[in-house]
Amino acid sequence: MSVLDDLNRLREDARRAFERVPGTRELEQARVRYLGRSGELRAAMARLKELAREEKAQAGRLANTVKGELTEAYETAQARLSADEAPAHARPMPDPTLPGRAQPRGTRHPLTQVIERVVAIFERLGFDVADGPEIEDDFHNFTALNIPEHHPARDDFDTFFVRGGGILRSQTSTVQIHVMQNRPPPLRVVAPGRVYRPDAVDATHFYAFHQIEGLAVDTDITFADLKGTLSLWAREMFGEETGTRFRPSFFPFTEPSAEMDVSCYFCHGRGCRVCKQSGWIELLGCGMVDPNVFEAVGYDAEQYTGFAFGMGIERIAMQSMGINDIRLFFENDLRFLGQF
Repeated sequence: MSVLDDLNRLREDARRAFERVPGTRELEQARVRYLGRSGELRAAMARLKELAREEKAQAGRLANTVKGELTEAYETAQARLSADEAPAHARPMPDPTLPGRAQPRGTRHPLTQVIERVVAIFERLGFDVADGPEIEDDFHNFTALNIPEHHPARDDFDTFFVRGGGILRSQTSTVQIHVMQNRPPPLRVVAPGRVYRPDAVDATHFYAFHQIEGLAVDTDITFADLKGTLSLWAREMFGEETGTRFRPSFFPFTEPSAEMDVSCYFCHGRGCRVCKQSGWIELLGCGMVDPNVFEAVGYDAEQYTGFAFGMGIERIAMQSMGINDIRLFFENDLRFLGQF
C-alpha cells in the first residue's frame, strides 16, 4: 500500500474512532493510537523519506491535512464527552420563574366550521344527515337525476371518469338517490360531502370542493315550503335581517327551478365590492323535484312532491370569511388555517 493510500485509510479510521468513542478512557486510547508519538500517523509520516522527491511534496501536504483534521476530531470528541460527563450541579439549571411555553391549540378547518354550522341549522328544522360514496355509477350520478345522455355534464370535460366504469361524483345529489332508494317518504335529509369536477384551478375554481344538498319529500309539499325553509335557514345563518329572493333558473333534476340570493351580509343590501354594488349575493340553486327523479327511484310522482337544494361550501366560506382564493383551503398552511 502506498503512503498516500495509507494516509487516506488512517484519516477515515481515526475520524470514525473519535466520533464513536463512548468515554474519556476510550478517547485517550484512540489519541495514543493515532496521534501519539508511536502512533499510526507518526509511522506513516516516517515513510515519507522513502518517496521520490516529486511524490514527497504531495504526501507531505496530505500528511499535514490529515494531522489537522484528526486533531480537530479529537478536540470535538473531547468537548462532547466533557459536557456529557459533567456533574449535574455544574450544568446550567433551568429558571423555574420563567413562564412556560404555551402549546399551540388546533382549530377546526374553516370548511368544517361552515359545514357544521349549516348542518346544525337544518337539523333543528328536522333534517337528517346522510352520506354516500364518492365513486358513483352512471345511474346515480346522471340517469336518476334526469340528466340525459346528450347532456354536456357527461363529457370528459365536465366529469372525472374512473378506469373500470366508475365516476367521481360531480354533486352530492347522488346521495339523495341512495336515500330515496332505501327509505320511503316522508323524509328530510341534508348531504354534505366532497365532489369533483375537472375545472381549471384558479382563485375561484378547484377540481375538488364541497357541497351540501338538501331534500324533502312528502305529500302536498309546495314551492312555498321550499322558500320558507331556505329563508329561515338564511336568517339563522347570516342574521335576522337577511333577505332572500328567488330567480327562475334551470336544473335537470328540479322543475320549476330557481337561484336563491341573500341580501349582502357585508353591506346589508346597500351595495359594496363583495356584492358588486347589487346588494345581493348568489348563494344556491333549488327547485321542486322533477317527477322523472321520483320515477327513477320508485316513488309515486302522483302522490308525492318534494323540493331539493344545493349549495357550495367554499363559496359561503369565502364570502363570509373574506377569503379571496379557494386554493388556500387545500394548501394546509397553518398560518392561514390558524386565523379561523
